[in-house]
Amino acid sequence: MEVDGVSVWPRMEPFLLGALQVAPSSKLSLHYLRKMAIYVRTREGCFPILGWPMWRHIACGKLQFPEDLAWLYFETFDLLIGHTAEERLEWAECLSQCSSKSELDQQRNKLSVDTLQFLLFLYIQQLNRVSLRTSLIGEEWPSHRTRSPSPSDREAKTSSQNKNWDDQAHLSFVQSHLAEILELLVEPGQLSQSGQGLRDSQISLQAVRSLGLLLEGSLSHGRAVQPVHRLLTKGPLQTQAGYSVISHSFPLHKLLSCLQHTLTLNPFGMTACLHSGKKLAWAQQVEGAMKRAKIARNTHMAPPGSKMVLMSQVFKQTLAKTSERLTGANIKIHRCSDAFIYLLSPLRSVSVDKCRDSTVVLGPVETSVHIHSCQNVRVVCVAGRIAVGASSRCTIHALTPTRPLLLPGNTDITLGPFHTFYPSMEDHMASVGLAVVPNVWDRPLLLGTEGLIKPYVNASSNSDPACYRLLPPAEFHTLVVPFQMEGDTCEVPGGLPPLYQAALDEKQKRIQNWQKTVMEARLNKKQKRQFQELVEVKFHEWLLEAGHRQELDSLIPPAYASLKDSDGPATDAARDNDAKHMRTGRGVGQSPMAC
Repeated sequence: MEVDGVSVWPRMEPFLLGALQVAPSSKLSLHYLRKMAIYVRTREGCFPILGWPMWRHIACGKLQFPEDLAWLYFETFDLLIGHTAEERLEWAECLSQCSSKSELDQQRNKLSVDTLQFLLFLYIQQLNRVSLRTSLIGEEWPSHRTRSPSPSDREAKTSSQNKNWDDQAHLSFVQSHLAEILELLVEPGQLSQSGQGLRDSQISLQAVRSLGLLLEGSLSHGRAVQPVHRLLTKGPLQTQAGYSVISHSFPLHKLLSCLQHTLTLNPFGMTACLHSGKKLAWAQQVEGAMKRAKIARNTHMAPPGSKMVLMSQVFKQTLAKTSERLTGANIKIHRCSDAFIYLLSPLRSVSVDKCRDSTVVLGPVETSVHIHSCQNVRVVCVAGRIAVGASSRCTIHALTPTRPLLLPGNTDITLGPFHTFYPSMEDHMASVGLAVVPNVWDRPLLLGTEGLIKPYVNASSNSDPACYRLLPPAEFHTLVVPFQMEGDTCEVPGGLPPLYQAALDEKQKRIQNWQKTVMEARLNKKQKRQFQELVEVKFHEWLLEAGHRQELDSLIPPAYASLKDSDGPATDAARDNDAKHMRTGRGVGQSPMAC
């Protein structure tokens, strides 16, 4: 609903990037957060800024969290809030110089967060709480939505399943819990003994500024997006929200009523992107494919933090792109199969959802890569965080400064070192503040509904809570990105771990020995031709058996162009099919698709 043309909506990124994709601990319920809200307001050194030492004291001493779980929440919030690339690189350099836990603690002790925003961040972990009503009927009831969902809305919700992407779920969550959210911002002296807000309670402007973590809005359709406190302190909402320029505060009941009447669906969310985002056709449709691949994006009109690209049902195709359209965007790759996807731009976040038998190679991802409900998928990325949930037989080659997060429902997950590069990669890494150290790809955290799980690496039983392994060096190969681009990167950033480099060197030595054996055999012309034919036959048999033939065939384009965006507008995929590839030999196949 809009009031005098003003609308307020839930921001996408706190829910997309901030809410961990697992049912939260009972220690993050409203009961405990109310206690924490009172505690931080009445203890010196906790408000308005909360440092890591005090949060560790609260989390470990009061809530009985293990320190790794306390740090996980603190670190996730720090990933979410805005830091410049320079600040992130400086932080990475400081961490890389730590050689002991005491030195690491000294660095972490320098970190602090906005206390009230961190409280709100902890509260929205309830987004993925499992309720009996939800499991029985499919959604919370009664629903607080402002309108009945249309068939296309239901399709969007069904295709999402993951509440972190579902803007309808974000709106419903805020509408259902707005009173509790505001009560966390009220000063302790204006609360009842149970921690609830009194009718005459006031909320300070400073506290409402913190509400900007979750809410934003605009004066009218098409106008600039503003933080919620600016909308509430001037114009038509000032009177309705009861803002006093003398006390710089709002009456709780008036503020609650005003926000309830102005809340609406995010105009830059997934629903709007599917309805009115730019939809691009694809260059080719595979013969016999059940559905045509779809793509929608709002990057032409969404503000920073709300840019998204949705890709769905790419089937037996290669998709490749480096583009300003992708830079800083949140990407969702949904229900793709037998596909090879290369998105070689600096990205904000990536979700790989319900995909199977596919390879996804990404440019540096500033925040998180989340792999959910996938089967036999290989993901290659540099990212602020990696999270994997409800997936099986997936391999992740990662360079990441935070410990990979393994959520419930995984089986047969393989973690390997990052093993590829493309020419502009190091420039892209610098632009999003990701460095080559620290790199903790091989030290995952296992998070269940009851907290952290002790891992047992390389366990053979699927019932074991770990259900992951580190890639054995003997199985390791590097990945070549088969596209021509401009740039100076000519090797894997940071190099390979010693054991994996040694395994590669050993394989290279075997190749050289084989070549030497062939040369010393002194074959005549006829024998050489017969030998070459035999090798080629065996090679093509291996390509077919290993499933690599399709990957190679799809890299042979009908015409050569540039991997970059063309200067003129592209109205269809035939004109936007702009991936330039290295010649890979003979063969005819599908051309890669560009978005």
